[in-house]
Amino acid sequence: MAIINTYQTVKRHLARNQISFINIILGIVVSQEKALNLTFARLQNHLFTVAKHLNHEKMENRLAGIHDLEQFSQNYPQYHWEIMELLTNFVQNYAAESNRSPTIPPDIQVALTVIGRRDTNQDESDGQLDLSHTDMRGANLNQANLELTNLYQVNLSQANLSGANLSGAILSAANLCEANLSGANLSGAILSAANLSGANLSGANLQQANLYLANLHGATLSDAILKGANLREANFG
Repeated sequence: MAIINTYQTVKRHLARNQISFINIILGIVVSQEKALNLTFARLQNHLFTVAKHLNHEKMENRLAGIHDLEQFSQNYPQYHWEIMELLTNFVQNYAAESNRSPTIPPDIQVALTVIGRRDTNQDESDGQLDLSHTDMRGANLNQANLELTNLYQVNLSQANLSGANLSGAILSAANLCEANLSGANLSGAILSAANLSGANLSGANLQQANLYLANLHGATLSDAILKGANLREANFG
């Protein structure tokens, strides 16, 4: 009888401890969720505060905001795509609103530089950066990664795109007059009706690119790779 009573006592003790153990685990999970929610809220608030600098009237504040956003995207990769979209929207809006001189504004150039060195491994699987209809003439995009970017009807005349990755990019009706595209990767890019007059395409990879109706008058194509490229009705002058 003593053995049975001892067994029942141990059983009840274990049951109580099990309940306590479950409660402890649940408490930890709830606390972690609260901490995560708090962290998420703080990060969102901080990102919102930093992003507001993009709309500041002073150039130095906008430049600081762009720098802070790039740093934020590096520290918190989960916000990488959101930040790239913020910067592309900034470039589109300010490029449209600014009274353009022959020189590209410093804040737009810096934003483009940050976009151009983005980590594509952090891009959304079905996402596409949109810089269409944007005035970026004279921009320095040397070695920039603009893979799969929507650049429809952009103005990139006299821009430096040497060594840039424009693979799969949409460049239909784009103005690339006298642009430097030497060594650029334009494989699979859509360049239909693009203005490439006087452009430097030496050593560029144009494999499988669509150049239908493109203007290539005076363009330099030495050592360019044109395998599988669509050159139907392209104008070579």
